[in-house]
Amino acid sequence: AMAEPEMGIRFQRCFLAARQLRSFPWPELEQNLRTSPDSPLLVDILHKTILHPLCVKYPPSTKYRRCFLTELIKKHESTAAEPLDELYDTLADILNEEESTHCYKNYLLPTGECVTLSESMAIISGGTTGLVTWDAALHLAEWAIENSAVFSNRTVLELGSGIGFTGIAICKTCNPKTYIFSDYHPCVLKQLTENIRLNGFVFEPETTRPIQAESQGQEAEATNYQKPKLIVAELDWGSVTEKQLLDLQPDVIVAADVVYDPEIILALIGMLQKLSTSRADGKPPEVYIAFTIRNPDTYHLFQAELGR
Repeated sequence: AMAEPEMGIRFQRCFLAARQLRSFPWPELEQNLRTSPDSPLLVDILHKTILHPLCVKYPPSTKYRRCFLTELIKKHESTAAEPLDELYDTLADILNEEESTHCYKNYLLPTGECVTLSESMAIISGGTTGLVTWDAALHLAEWAIENSAVFSNRTVLELGSGIGFTGIAICKTCNPKTYIFSDYHPCVLKQLTENIRLNGFVFEPETTRPIQAESQGQEAEATNYQKPKLIVAELDWGSVTEKQLLDLQPDVIVAADVVYDPEIILALIGMLQKLSTSRADGKPPEVYIAFTIRNPDTYHLFQAELGR
């Protein structure tokens, strides 16, 4: 029983960061309920997950919360404990909600900070796959946090930023001097800008790109490093100009899940070639790319083009 508050926090982290419902540690919960069926553990979990202030303000999808709470109730009903009205009342409230095409996802960083994103419910929306967070972005952010010295006090350019998870995580934990988010799809750039604001960065009153931002708000005040300068740039790899590249001057380039199509690979390689000679000091930037191998042929093509 003394371990229950810590257990509740552990389940909270699993809930907020879970990519899929099955990744939640249900067997561990069942074991604890069998041991102490009348303990306050379930209520503690409810208030650290669905009723957590972060999830109340930025709720995950209605379907996800409904399925999670239904499973929680099943676990409770399998014990001999008295019914918990709060569980059923919360489920009733969720059942009365209307489904939306967008939802929020909250990601807890190792530092204790959170990245909150508004994401599309559909993998493909508005003719793009850029309105959801892909696994490679999570892995790249995790690697970056473990290797923060790579980004500290440096200018970082992200290619294909999507809706911003990797860049926001790096800005909150790795102390870059300047971070340049870039993408080309108008819907993605709009959502990206909104998500940057959502995480405590306030943009200067300016309507044309590149947009610069300063870190403010609760999240920023909690940090103990300098505020990075943030820029959102519209960057089309196929038609980028030398002037655009000269304005960027990155020390480090990152990209997540941009290696999934032969045509895109050729454009990416061309972009990296141009960036390798764009710095005023003649020193090429370091490049870190994370991607999922879905088609081995595409992966080998990327390796071959890099070699050339």
